[in-house]
Amino acid sequence: MSMFDELKDKAADFIKDNPDKLEGVSDSILEKAADLADEKTGGKFTSQIEGFEQKADDAIGG
Repeated sequence: MSMFDELKDKAADFIKDNPDKLEGVSDSILEKAADLADEKTGGKFTSQIEGFEQKADDAIGG
């Protein structure tokens, strides 16, 4: 087994064993991205940005 395969397996195990930690990280990233997009667009597309943020969160799972 190559080093890459070992790392991939360890990452997969970590994801499977720690879904709560990863959900918090993904929520934080999505929230920061949405806030930045809202800031850059001057708040003109807030509802669309929030909708995208929710859809992305749903797609990632939790």
